[in-house]
Amino acid sequence: MVQESKVEKSPKTIDVDKMINSYVEKAHVALDKMADFSQEQVDKICEAVATAGEKNNYLLAKMAVEETGRGVVEDKAIKNMFASENIWNSLRHEKTVGVIEEDKEKQLVKIAEPKGVIAGITPVTNPTSTVIFKAMLALKTRNAIIFGFHPQAQKSCVKTAEIIREAAVSAGAPADAVQWIEHPSLEATSKLMQHPNVQTILATGGPGMVKAAYSSGKPAIGVGPGNGPTYIEKTANIAESVNDIVLSKTFDNGMICSSENSVVVDEDIYEEVKQEFKAWNCYFLTPTEIKKFEQKFIDPKRGTVAGPIAGKSAYQIAKLCGVDVPEDTKVIIAEYKGVGRNFPLSAEKLSPVFTLYKAKDHEDAYRICRDLLNYGGRGHTAGVHSHDQAVIDDFSMKMDACRILVNSPASVGGVGDLYNNMLPSLTLGTGSYGANTFSHNIGARDLLNIKTVAKRRDNMQWVKVPSKTYFEHNAANYLKHMPDVERFFIVTDETVASLFANEITDIISQRRGRKSYEVFQTVPSDPTTDTVADGVHRMKIFKPDVIIAIGGGSVMDAAKAMRLFYEDPEMTFAKATQKFMDIRKRTVRFPKYNSIQLVCIPTTSGTGSEVSPFAIIKNSNNGIKYTICDYALNPDVAIVDDQFVENLPQELIARSGFEALAHALESYVSTMATDFTRGWSMEAIKLIFENLVKSYNGNMIARSKMHNAATLAGMAYANAFLGVGHAIAHTEGSTFNIPAGLSDAIAMPYVIKFNSKRPRKLAMRPHYSVYRADKDYVEIAKSLGLKGNSNEELINELVKKFVELAHQVGMKLSLKANGVSESEFNAKVEDLAVEAYGDQNTVTNPSALLINEIVELMKKTYSGEGIEK
Repeated sequence: MVQESKVEKSPKTIDVDKMINSYVEKAHVALDKMADFSQEQVDKICEAVATAGEKNNYLLAKMAVEETGRGVVEDKAIKNMFASENIWNSLRHEKTVGVIEEDKEKQLVKIAEPKGVIAGITPVTNPTSTVIFKAMLALKTRNAIIFGFHPQAQKSCVKTAEIIREAAVSAGAPADAVQWIEHPSLEATSKLMQHPNVQTILATGGPGMVKAAYSSGKPAIGVGPGNGPTYIEKTANIAESVNDIVLSKTFDNGMICSSENSVVVDEDIYEEVKQEFKAWNCYFLTPTEIKKFEQKFIDPKRGTVAGPIAGKSAYQIAKLCGVDVPEDTKVIIAEYKGVGRNFPLSAEKLSPVFTLYKAKDHEDAYRICRDLLNYGGRGHTAGVHSHDQAVIDDFSMKMDACRILVNSPASVGGVGDLYNNMLPSLTLGTGSYGANTFSHNIGARDLLNIKTVAKRRDNMQWVKVPSKTYFEHNAANYLKHMPDVERFFIVTDETVASLFANEITDIISQRRGRKSYEVFQTVPSDPTTDTVADGVHRMKIFKPDVIIAIGGGSVMDAAKAMRLFYEDPEMTFAKATQKFMDIRKRTVRFPKYNSIQLVCIPTTSGTGSEVSPFAIIKNSNNGIKYTICDYALNPDVAIVDDQFVENLPQELIARSGFEALAHALESYVSTMATDFTRGWSMEAIKLIFENLVKSYNGNMIARSKMHNAATLAGMAYANAFLGVGHAIAHTEGSTFNIPAGLSDAIAMPYVIKFNSKRPRKLAMRPHYSVYRADKDYVEIAKSLGLKGNSNEELINELVKKFVELAHQVGMKLSLKANGVSESEFNAKVEDLAVEAYGDQNTVTNPSALLINEIVELMKKTYSGEGIEK
């Protein structure tokens, strides 16, 4: 950091307020003129500034050293060239005007705007190069800048600013885009930083100045002190490491704040490192000399390097501190054992002086380096010389520094570009470690206001179904030829097992080559977490490569859950059932790939589970049904073979038919519905209305059509999802033992009516531009040939046709009519509504529901209001 210095008060004849106001007013005029500059105009100006800085690098360096008495002319010339050439090279192709970034996929456009008038505070250590750097950043970003130069470097900085301004103006910049305080004082600099029409402060200076910048009440970019340690670990190339450190400490007499202030060395190589430093004419202070040196080198009040010391040569510093060293001494080294106020030389030094520490091992070295950073250098820079990647990684993780420099000189490494690919900069942020806003090397982007234009995004849509779906009579013969499988784990229930298990095992037995199977036939009508755990246990013993689920939705859902928990032992039921808004962004991550294939063969025509990513599982602990949904649950193969539904009882035909119809209706109006899914939904709706009664009465062709319709509806809801009707049906069904399909049928008339009314609360992020559920229901009604003089009449006709169909297959459309106790219902309805609200299906309902609205819907399902006589 820059040395603090005493600043003369403003001459009484200078009206500081008037002076600063004048600068700021002219800066805003320049700002307005630059507002319409193109990127080409801006770049032309910056290139002119860079050219002028490079052309005058030696002149300005010489002036800086003569005026400040600090540093090395040749090194300051290199700094000026760095500020001109390297900085401009990094800025040359950077967009800073207008649209600087556009992401067509995400529909985001970023537009760069200047921050406004910048107060540029510069140090005594790097005066002219900092002026070039900050002026170029300001002009590149169309900001106007007013400098407050360090008084001890006023003449050289003014000369630098004059050269820059002349070059910028000749290239088209407004005359007052670059200004400076002509009569410097602490008062003037403070008023500049606090001026209400100065938008940002870019401050490089002593801790007091940086603190003042942050206390100004406006955005400030300041940098903290840099008491950076460097660790030479035993695997380092000693000659290279010492060379780098000597180069770094002698460059401009160590005045770059990232330079090594202390060096920590493993004891295994300590003596060898010492000898290498001595070979480079580095002087080791004796214990007596250290005591004498400390008294002059460190300001006892501030605990930091004394004002006259910073930037002097090693020989000059030794003389000032009363120590005799050879005139060709490059660096002064003090062997040290402590850190803190009681060890004065452990502070930042800004000179060709450093302390040397011996470390017992890696952990001891890390401790010493952390202590040094904590003593005035947190967040800035730490270096490590090592060829052990594990040490480099460990060091990087344990140091509270924003720049970790590996096997390179810290001073010229910290500024970037020369020894690494960091952004070249002369303002190095120290992050929150050092009470800074920024933790990186400051660049042009930090002086921009970036406006984000966020266009409405149409999310990429998808259709995901099993990779293979086989249908028609005897499609189950696919199992005879299914490739790359040998061990078949057959999941079913006792009833289906007695009817079809032998048929499936006979087909497997006809396979060529090795084959084996095991039958798990204990899935209940409502599969539980205990059922799933039992299946997983059996699978761990059998080690299948394919699961065959044959049965209704319960069996297929249980098989999906078994595969999930078998392949991912870390997954818990609580995680798996967690609700989400967008399946692609859900918090809980499911397996992306399944090593075990899943084949689903439905023996009912309703659930669509054979093509869906859903599984309904009852928690054995509380008896509540939960929905698991993720595409990791999707079956790999669906076999829709009507031979397995030829002998269904009428009651099951009715219930499964209405389960499929509810899937089709809700997926058609879902917020996730697309042109693809609506096609499946609509075809399923038409097939069900045309064939359910026929199938119920024994027509085998109609039954085959119903089997196909259930799978089509499954494909639709697998990709569009469902709505509140299923949330209510799941909740009421599990609580009052109402079978699936019947509970759907009871809820659906009221849900259709509710969703067809313009919602009080709109659904979040639908895949359509405006609410459309009412028109969707009208489209369904028209496709069924229903008549009406208005949308409302058509929707009422749709509800009426739904109810008539239910009555035709013997269904009673209320909880009361199905034997649910009114007192029990009333006692539970409030809690049931909360449970339904938490169901995954409510997320995609076309109307966002409040819990009290779900309560009202549930009350109607109990009484059958307006539906059930």
